[in-house]
Amino acid sequence: MSMTIAEAAERTGLTAHTLRYYEREGLLLNGVGRSARGHRRYTERDIAWIALVTRLRATGMPIREVRRYADLVRQGEGNEAERLDILRAHRKRVLDQLIEVTEHLTAIDQKIALYAERLEAKEEDPLAPRPRAETDAPPAPLPVGCCPLR
Repeated sequence: MSMTIAEAAERTGLTAHTLRYYEREGLLLNGVGRSARGHRRYTERDIAWIALVTRLRATGMPIREVRRYADLVRQGEGNEAERLDILRAHRKRVLDQLIEVTEHLTAIDQKIALYAERLEAKEEDPLAPRPRAETDAPPAPLPVGCCPLR
């Protein structure tokens, strides 16, 4: 069973424009089939591949690298080692990004805890003196391995 570009867009969560772009850029495995009237017709295999391409793009793989990977898959057997290298390198970049984002999330969680504590203390004793404003001293350095939000 095949589906129209509108149905494929709904299934993948992408726009029709993005689906056409992926096709034009050579990111799909094969040319998308056409109806007798020339309208694109997507198969389940197309949708499964588009889902993979979407995941690769969402995790930061550049278009040229997705295209290279798609080219290798289209070539068939015999280049699995190169495909594996591409995916392993991308996985490492994703893991590095995940570590960095986790460090940022930890810093955000610490600030949330600080403000929650302050507000909780105010609720417990409304007559307690307000804490003094933070000093003009420079902020403490970030922990090793943590970088400022971009």
